[in-house]
Amino acid sequence: MKITHHLDDATLMSCAAGSQPEALAAVVSSHLAVCPRCRAELKQHALIGEALFEGLKPEPVTRDAPVVAFRAGEATADEAEACEMPAALHAALNGRFDEVPWRRAAPGVWHYPIPLSSGAKGDLRLLKVAPGTKLPEHGHGGSELTLILDGSYSDEYGTFRRGDVADLGDDAEHRPIADPVHGCICLAASDEKPRFTGMIARLLQPLAGL
Repeated sequence: MKITHHLDDATLMSCAAGSQPEALAAVVSSHLAVCPRCRAELKQHALIGEALFEGLKPEPVTRDAPVVAFRAGEATADEAEACEMPAALHAALNGRFDEVPWRRAAPGVWHYPIPLSSGAKGDLRLLKVAPGTKLPEHGHGGSELTLILDGSYSDEYGTFRRGDVADLGDDAEHRPIADPVHGCICLAASDEKPRFTGMIARLLQPLAGL
């Protein structure tokens, strides 16, 4: 697997600080599982943070230990899998996409919303896009992270293949097009629901469940 699109520094710093929302953290952790470069950079951010706060009274850790270790790039794959994960997401990350209870959102587009903890903000879902399908142009009211699990897609920012992650800010708008042969399956998280630019897409958004 050749990964060419990585998490940006701001995302890795947020991860090292343990301040990421649950939805975004799920994508970050999934990318870290397959990307040695981002794991190494995350460890550097963690070391810098330790140096900056050296001497301060440590705060109790509220997350499960395997999750914290994994975010620091130190946990093994087995420890990462031991962390609580929705069954559908666990199946998808292991390539068993046929086990995901897909819901049709639009012609050529299926999705599966992944429930978050009570009170957690944001949106996390699996997306499956048929070969050659163009998604409506859209942006988000915050950060958006998309990890490619199978196939690929192209947009204004390049071509994203298996293992790549698209790390977009709240000012980014794009119109992804799925690979013409293999389509695309991805794990997407955002602070807010998609913000479609076209009138028809905005009108149909509630019906599609996106």
